[in-house]
Amino acid sequence: MSVRAITLLSHGRPAETAGPLRELAEICAAAGAELRLDEEESAKHAALSGTPGLAFSQEARADIDLCVALGGDGTILRALRSYARSDVPVFAVNFGEVGFLATVEPEEMRAGFERALAGTLDVLRLPAIELGGSAGEHVAINDVSVHRGVGGRVAQLSYAVGGEEVGSVRCDGLVVATPAGSTGYNLANGGPVMAWGVAGMVVSFIAPHSLSARALVIAPDDELSLHNSSHEPLLVSVDGRPVGELGPAQTLVARFAQDVATLAQSDGSSFYLRLREKFGRLSR
Repeated sequence: MSVRAITLLSHGRPAETAGPLRELAEICAAAGAELRLDEEESAKHAALSGTPGLAFSQEARADIDLCVALGGDGTILRALRSYARSDVPVFAVNFGEVGFLATVEPEEMRAGFERALAGTLDVLRLPAIELGGSAGEHVAINDVSVHRGVGGRVAQLSYAVGGEEVGSVRCDGLVVATPAGSTGYNLANGGPVMAWGVAGMVVSFIAPHSLSARALVIAPDDELSLHNSSHEPLLVSVDGRPVGELGPAQTLVARFAQDVATLAQSDGSSFYLRLREKFGRLSR
């Protein structure tokens, strides 16, 4: 099915994306499609006002065919969360550092976007973590982190899986990640990389004060409960964004959810290809 209604999300450096956005608008105009910018994006790209193919000051709506993200993984994650639980795919052009979730690099943008407009790109359904409890209800595409604040004391975190207590660890915090998010904060903690397509989530600890604290991969149907056994509140972040606190004696609940977001993919893309290209080729 051809694409006609498109929305745009971009990072906070509009000078870097002005040229590519103008090129995307040109492709849209030629194809009879419309690239819509909400109030925030319109303010960022006001210099492009009047460009054919661009529609400014449009309300965010769910009845679109495609979302385009120009930025790094933070921008891409914002786009995926914005259209979570819908069939709207996110076409992401990497204007960040790693861009592990990006559909294409900037030099491949035109060819990829033309395919996206024709509706011939592959799509991948991504899982998420549903977070509930003291910090509110949230959806994380990559990860949830619970960690002490600057100058705070070492945390004491207890955790249970499927209703069974597993342990209590003194640490700076922990990370709960999806397979897509396992190459982020979890990887930096020394946690295992989970290939896309694996069902479940991984828990890894930030600077654990223990020789026995190890990362744990949790089955998809098992609920994870995190309890703050510390005397100070801990900070809670979703996909790298602060969302609240976990106070003393409070609990968070994390659940694995399949097929929450949709990512557009280019030809020949695979998890292992991304892993090799983004994190360096394996030595022979």
